[in-house]
Amino acid sequence: MSVLIRGAEVDGRHVDVRLNGPRVVEVGRQLSWRLNDELVDARGGALLPGLHDHHVHVLASAAAVTSVRCGPPDVRDERELARTLARASPGPDGWLRGIDYHESVAGRLDRYRLDALAPEHPVRVQHRTGALWVVNSAGVRRLRLEDAPSFGVDRAADGQPTGRLWRWDAELRERLTSSVPDVGRFADLLAGFGVTGMTDATPRLSASSAAVLAEAVGRGKIPQHVVALGLDAALPPISTGPWKIVLDDAALPPLEDLVVEIRDVHEDHRAVAIHVVTRASFVLALAALDAAGPLAGDRLEHGAVIPAECLAQLAARDLAVVTQPIFVHQRGDEYLQEVPKSDLPDLFRYASLVAAGVRVAPSSDTPYGDPDPWKAIAAARDRMTRSGIELGIEERIAPATVLAGYLSRADDPGGPARTVSAGAEADLCLLHVPLAVALASPEAAAVRAVVRDGAWL
Repeated sequence: MSVLIRGAEVDGRHVDVRLNGPRVVEVGRQLSWRLNDELVDARGGALLPGLHDHHVHVLASAAAVTSVRCGPPDVRDERELARTLARASPGPDGWLRGIDYHESVAGRLDRYRLDALAPEHPVRVQHRTGALWVVNSAGVRRLRLEDAPSFGVDRAADGQPTGRLWRWDAELRERLTSSVPDVGRFADLLAGFGVTGMTDATPRLSASSAAVLAEAVGRGKIPQHVVALGLDAALPPISTGPWKIVLDDAALPPLEDLVVEIRDVHEDHRAVAIHVVTRASFVLALAALDAAGPLAGDRLEHGAVIPAECLAQLAARDLAVVTQPIFVHQRGDEYLQEVPKSDLPDLFRYASLVAAGVRVAPSSDTPYGDPDPWKAIAAARDRMTRSGIELGIEERIAPATVLAGYLSRADDPGGPARTVSAGAEADLCLLHVPLAVALASPEAAAVRAVVRDGAWL
């Protein structure tokens, strides 16, 4: 069956659009209705290509849907944290799972602080950076941390684990294989925002995690197209993108080691996506890419701090930056307290990158950032923290520019926006209102319907 969408706004014109299977086959005025056409009246609403979120963590986001939020603005002090954990119920695996913790709530967490707050069940709480998990003593025993390898496991002077686990996501996934998150709920949430594709930026996906993702996409639990940066090789129906490299600022690798890793990836004709969140990691990444030599598709993830003096160098290297404007709103108040003042003007740049000729693509980094792309569009326009303080107003950018980044292809983030035209993929987002109205007040409520491969989601 084909679909005929009448009276849609496409690139400022009111036209009809016919879909046949996974493709747009006709765009024009007053297209004739055919016997097998499903007729949809767009009522003047904008018809866009489906949005693509260029940096998500699918399984972590799916788990976050049923997790307890443990940081601002939901939880602001130790008393609220204790009440929140006491009211929460463990999941099917017996664990109570918390996310988004920040030290402003109750200081430095370890197993003993968590024991006092939530002694009844195994508890694991993730720091809002995503780099740290903290488990209570019941969790230490459940994970057998006394005998765990030393990598990432913080230990006290007596050798006992403190419950603080650094960059332990892959190990947790392996040790908690009985816990499979409900990916369908997360995928439905994204579809409601108009998202028809996403790039999973989880580094070094384990075989079991990759299998969960592939099965979910194959069975339609995840209706979006999925690209994975942490897969060694494509696992249909999931494709691969650049290889994800995480530069951990607590233990930055020697330049020579990073150069070797990039060269090894490039020799397989695969680009790299390098996680950089500080000035030091940004400079290291540029130096390593220069030494290794460029490859089309190389990109930087986050680019949280990009020095002004490096903008021209970045543009000359033809590197895309996949950024998260939502963090200016979500975490801006904490940044104003914690980030060195010298770095604040360089924080989550957008307008200056575009002006310098750098390709920029917005993304959510969900579950660490809000998955709603319309909130990110508003955040990039306003550059306001939750408390209403302006942060980096020179980096304000027009909503249309941010939306265009969401419409860029998965393999060319920040490149030309996809269009609704004959021959294009039938991955579409239909709005209730014209585009100018939606961009004047960016909200997910403007999304009326979503089409993926010609089928309504």
